[in-house]
Amino acid sequence: MTIQVGDHLPQATFRVNGPEGPQAKTTDDVFKGRRVVLVGVPGAFTPSCHRNHLPGFVQHLAEIKARGIDAVAVTSVNDVFVLDAWAKASGAEGIDFLADGNADFAKAAGLDMDGSGFGLGTRSKRYAALVEDGVVRVLNIEESPSKAEASSAEALLKVI
Repeated sequence: MTIQVGDHLPQATFRVNGPEGPQAKTTDDVFKGRRVVLVGVPGAFTPSCHRNHLPGFVQHLAEIKARGIDAVAVTSVNDVFVLDAWAKASGAEGIDFLADGNADFAKAAGLDMDGSGFGLGTRSKRYAALVEDGVVRVLNIEESPSKAEASSAEALLKVI
């Protein structure tokens, strides 16, 4: 079942790239006591994610944070090395990239999708959420994974 506004995020462990290499971060590490914009994408470097979705969050990062947001985090069913390369290639300084390589978080939140028709296997749906202290306050899920409209930075800025 898909997570809803008012629900607590499920417990999961992400991988992030730190100064000493990959490290684990739990849902609590990322969200507890913080206001976080969480962006879910089907895949790093995929056309809609790379050209249409992530750039808006890079462009509007300062404006988003000016609204009392502690962090912007992007999660994808990719490994930590791919997400790190994507962050660098996108100039996404100041955005956290949370690797959900086994889709554990996506599945637990009901935000997984079957991309096997495109050779992608299990992936995350495309969405943008406002999470306050681990509780979902806003959740904009795209009906089509190739669209980045309801989940865009511009759409989220209208409601945070």
